[in-house]
Amino acid sequence: MASRAADIQAHPHFVPALVLILIGAFTKSAQFPFHFWLPDAMAAPTPVSAYLHSATMVKAGVFLLMRLTPVLAGSGWFELAVTAVGLVTVLFAAFIALFKHDLKGLLAYSTVSHLGLITFLVGLGSPLAAVAAVFHVLNHATFKAALFMVAGIVDHETHSRDMRQLGGLWRFMPWTATLSMVAAASMAGVPLTNGFLSKEMAFTEAVNGTAGVWAWAVPIAVTLAGVFSVAYSLRLVHDTYFNGTLGDVPNPHPHEPPLGMKAPVVLLAVVCVVVGLFPSMVAGPLVHAAATAMAGKALPEYHLALWHGFNLPLLMSAVALAGGVALYLLLARARRLHGILSEDWFGPVTGRALFERGIDGLFALSARISTRLENGSLQRYLAWLLASAIVVAAWPLWGSGLGTGSRPTLPVTPLALVVWVVLLATCVALVVMHRQRLVSVVLVGLVGLVTSLVFVGFSAPDLALTQLSVEVVSTALLLMGLALLPAQSPKESRWPRQLRDAGLALAGGAGVAWFAWLVLTRPQDSIAWYFLDNAVPKGGGTNVVNVILVDFRGYDTFGEITVLAIAAIGVYALMEGMRTRRPGADNAGRAWTFARQPLLLRVAAGVVLPLALVFTVYIFMRGHGLPGGGFIAGLITAVALVLQFMALGQAQAEWWLRAQSGQRFVRWLGSGLAVAGLTGVGAFVWGRPFLTSAFGHPHVPLLGELPLASAALFDLGVYLTVVGSTLLTLSVLGSVSQGTAAASNASNNQGAAA
Repeated sequence: MASRAADIQAHPHFVPALVLILIGAFTKSAQFPFHFWLPDAMAAPTPVSAYLHSATMVKAGVFLLMRLTPVLAGSGWFELAVTAVGLVTVLFAAFIALFKHDLKGLLAYSTVSHLGLITFLVGLGSPLAAVAAVFHVLNHATFKAALFMVAGIVDHETHSRDMRQLGGLWRFMPWTATLSMVAAASMAGVPLTNGFLSKEMAFTEAVNGTAGVWAWAVPIAVTLAGVFSVAYSLRLVHDTYFNGTLGDVPNPHPHEPPLGMKAPVVLLAVVCVVVGLFPSMVAGPLVHAAATAMAGKALPEYHLALWHGFNLPLLMSAVALAGGVALYLLLARARRLHGILSEDWFGPVTGRALFERGIDGLFALSARISTRLENGSLQRYLAWLLASAIVVAAWPLWGSGLGTGSRPTLPVTPLALVVWVVLLATCVALVVMHRQRLVSVVLVGLVGLVTSLVFVGFSAPDLALTQLSVEVVSTALLLMGLALLPAQSPKESRWPRQLRDAGLALAGGAGVAWFAWLVLTRPQDSIAWYFLDNAVPKGGGTNVVNVILVDFRGYDTFGEITVLAIAAIGVYALMEGMRTRRPGADNAGRAWTFARQPLLLRVAAGVVLPLALVFTVYIFMRGHGLPGGGFIAGLITAVALVLQFMALGQAQAEWWLRAQSGQRFVRWLGSGLAVAGLTGVGAFVWGRPFLTSAFGHPHVPLLGELPLASAALFDLGVYLTVVGSTLLTLSVLGSVSQGTAAASNASNNQGAAA
């Protein structure tokens, strides 16, 4: 990115991207007006606060600005925004910190102020400003972590952090007070500390990095921030350890903490002094490496030294020290430090107030949108979903000029024409009679049967068998579910809604047809050759469709049977324990159930079930070489079981299904998924990827050569899952309906009359 900085800055989207990046960085590093979260986060334990709020978490935004400086700097927009926000944050937070009574609250706002100083230096964009910014990041981490630790020690010993209650702690905790003074001196920029060096470098860049009217305004503003920094540092020390006697605190007998509590503070205070005395030796290499990365180029010559002679930055440091002491004494004498002076002065324009009003507005807007959209109408939800899908799909294609491609079309055969006419007539009948639930299900099944004929026409017997079996099973299960509902759905839609639905249906159907026409009339490079060439050598089977399902795309098939199992368990979870009373006859007076199931159906079911199971084994075993496989075998078994359920009759079937625990069929699902999954995991033993199949052709006496493949075990898992899903759904739907004795008698009489 740095190597293409010019291209990035010349892009028309650069300014919006810059604004979004800066908002994220400013918020993360608590820059005004996004600063309010940092003082509110002081509830953490003190070591956590010391680690996160002085050295790591709040520095993430500053780090991002530094890291992206080679990419974003030089555009003018970056320098203006970052410098302005940093300068405002320095002044604002330092001023607020002066009037905070909580030790950690004062340190929180001082952290915001110092982060603003670092942001200001980053915005200047000069190589030496990068040095000053990196140096102050390190120095701030040392003295601020030490002060947070000290605040924790004071809280631990007195059980209070309120400086209005503290005072006179020097008498009880002289060592802690000394360490506090060293760290506070570094925060204030007192000579011989590391804070003095980086703050003086910041003053230097404030003088050298500005021009025009800002040549005097910016140095004055930075100096004023230094005055506030000295004042709140002096207040922290004076109001805590001197300033009279210890007030009414929960623990009036504090003492020095154990050495283990003071050791981190001692280490950090020593670093503050050692870096202040020997900056080039201790911190020089680290600062140079980081500043070079931030500047994105070689740095000019500079020196990290304690003394740079008499100059304007030194004068600014002296003014800040003297002005800070004078300001604190003035405010302390006038008791203004304990008044109402705080961030509350700014009232409704504070960052917190603006943020909370914005959040409240978003919640109110979402509530209004939800009220308009979520009215409980499934028809409206579906209409919005379809309309959105149509718009999203049509948007990139509209006006693209796409038309019929160059691929020649095939001639229309008489058989295809008949199939199309049947399909169109079925769809029209479905639209006209869609409120008749039984007729609708049968017509939908007829559409599926026509689809299976299409598969036959394209020489896809596997797909045709699958489609045919799915239609039979799904139609039977849907009829069982619809048996719990009235025969006709009520007419709810008025003509405006009917026009809307018709428009959505026509737009969706025409759009899909048009898109399919665009695809089918264009030449394409098929990947079928790969599967045709590799089905035998890599999959060990001549039935390419089955090899794809259990080998090349076995992971996809595993996902599909998992979804099937989830759907069946969903039916079980939703309807288990549900009971309803079913009438003995429908609205037309036709019997709902027979007194005894038709003889032909009972005889046929008794013959079909064993034959179907034998045929299932045959279809399953031949699946890898000829049309068949576990999925088709499972569907054939399911069809036989559905037929058996119908032949048993309502009473016997429901009694049998209620006797079978739904948990048993859930275990079928689990067994099927386990077999399929373990087959895939078994490939790990030979160091192969998941679901890699193995195959061979051993020669067996009498039987001859047998084609064997591990994919057959995977197919077995598919078979168990399909059968288990069917049985579980049957058991749930069959156990839901219970007829009363009167209803059963009426049904029997009507059945006999029929």
